[in-house]
Amino acid sequence: MAQNTSEQYQNVIKQCKDIFFKKMTDYGTAWRILRTSSLTDQIFIKANRIRTIQEVEKSLVGEGIDGEFVGIINYCIMALIQLELGDSGKIELEKDETIALYDKYANEAFELMLRKNHDYGEAWRDMRVSSLTDLILMKLLRTKQIEDNDGKTIISEGLDANYFDMLNYAVFALIQLDEQK
Repeated sequence: MAQNTSEQYQNVIKQCKDIFFKKMTDYGTAWRILRTSSLTDQIFIKANRIRTIQEVEKSLVGEGIDGEFVGIINYCIMALIQLELGDSGKIELEKDETIALYDKYANEAFELMLRKNHDYGEAWRDMRVSSLTDLILMKLLRTKQIEDNDGKTIISEGLDANYFDMLNYAVFALIQLDEQK
C-alpha cells in the first residue's frame, strides 16, 4: 500500500474538525474563557494519560488513546486561536468565524508538516507512537516554561511553534495507529 501522507493527514484533520464542531454545537465556544496556559494544561492532561496507558498497557476508563490524540489536536487549534484573539471579552464566536479560524490553523499546520517532511524525509514514520507522545510532553514542558516567562524567548521559537509541532506529532500518531489496525 502506497502511503500518501497528505491524504492521511487531511483525513485525520477532517475527523478532528467533525468532533470539534459537534462539541461546539453542544457547548458553544465556552473554551474561549480559558487562558492559553489552561489550554496547555489540558493538552498536558491528555498527553500524560496517553503515556500512562502506554506504560501500563491498560485503561480503566475503557477509552483508548486515539481520542486523546484528537483532543490534543483540537486543543492546540484552540490555543492558536486564543493566541490570535487574546482576551477580547467575546467568548461566544459565530460558527462561520470559528470554522474560518479552525481551517486557518489546520492549514498552517499542514503546510508546516509538508515543509518539515521534505527536510526530514518523513522520519516520523520510523518512530514509535510512544516517542511521539514523549515529544509532545517535551514540547508541553517547553511551552509551560515560555508561558512562565510571559511568552518571551531569547533564542527559541515561540508558543505558536510549539502548538503547531504538538498538533503535527498528534496527527502522525493517529496516522500510525490507523495503519497498525
